[in-house]
Amino acid sequence: MRRIKLTLAYDGTGYHGWQIQKDLPTVQGELERVLSDIEGAPVPVAGSGRTDAGVHALAQVAAASIGNPIPVVNLRRALNRLLPQSIRVNNAEEVHAGFHPRFDAVAKTYEYRIHTAEVCPPFDRRYVHHHPYPLNVDRMVAAAPMFTGTHDFSAFAAADERDALGLSKVRTVFDAQLATAESALRFRVRGSGFLKHMVRNMVGTLLEIGKGNLDALGLQQFLTAGATGKAGPRAPACGLFLIGVEYPNPRVLA
Repeated sequence: MRRIKLTLAYDGTGYHGWQIQKDLPTVQGELERVLSDIEGAPVPVAGSGRTDAGVHALAQVAAASIGNPIPVVNLRRALNRLLPQSIRVNNAEEVHAGFHPRFDAVAKTYEYRIHTAEVCPPFDRRYVHHHPYPLNVDRMVAAAPMFTGTHDFSAFAAADERDALGLSKVRTVFDAQLATAESALRFRVRGSGFLKHMVRNMVGTLLEIGKGNLDALGLQQFLTAGATGKAGPRAPACGLFLIGVEYPNPRVLA
């Protein structure tokens, strides 16, 4: 069997997230359907993480094991011919048999896009959060780097079926910045890993700072272990993109 690493982009608008769900369209489900057709047998696909319904990706990473000897260049072409046009495989490469896109990842980068002008261009509406209301952007820019470091992000996490396992919600954020350009705000965050809805709750908290409903001290309290209450409210999924996933060796070839 060959282990194939796939790097793909997708428009998440029409999907119920990455993770396969019965009778619902998902990105993982589409990949498994097409790879299974190519292989002539069921092919499970693992991803680097679960993106929510409506969240997009520029470079999601997935992996699957197949016996088909098709060259990886031809496999990429076949996948793009058979997949919906909202999912594109940008790269396919053969890697060592033990490669796992989630457990081998050392960092992920997300970007959240906000459009602040009164009128949102119709061509952008599916890929930004339209927020045409007053914001103190300087305060938001100053607060964004406060996420950097190792913190207990419990206040920024949604309830998850894995909560019963008592897993730690401490995560390390390597960098967090809010950039501005005319009517656009872009929050980019790079970290060791992210909890369910964590980035969207981070953005919602920054918006509360921009509205004047929260200050830097309030944000710091949410980042303190044992914090009560939840940060946010959660920003809409449409503005969120998975930008990339990093691994110790960029070419984890066999």
